[in-house]
Amino acid sequence: MIASGEKTIELRLYDEKRQLVKVGDTIIFTDLENTDKKIITEVISVNVFKSFAELYENLPVLKCGYRQGEIANPDDMLKYYSRKQEEKYGAVGIEVRKIAY
Repeated sequence: MIASGEKTIELRLYDEKRQLVKVGDTIIFTDLENTDKKIITEVISVNVFKSFAELYENLPVLKCGYRQGEIANPDDMLKYYSRKQEEKYGAVGIEVRKIAY
């Protein structure tokens, strides 16, 4: 979805690694099924929240990887992170723009 431009906001824990991300940084996304396939992006904003629920209330979910008609639920992030991790770190929506493939 990042390749097509549908998704422009990557959702993550605001852990130590993501706390280092700043506007202007380059992030390279690699296709896990084809590691030769990469998308180079530039960070255009870093949106920090106390929880994924707060993030979902404040960011456009259609830019976060949801499709029209899908129900956006912050509990979807429990597939990736525990509630304890979320409470410890909070959440971040990293907005990017595609630079190259």
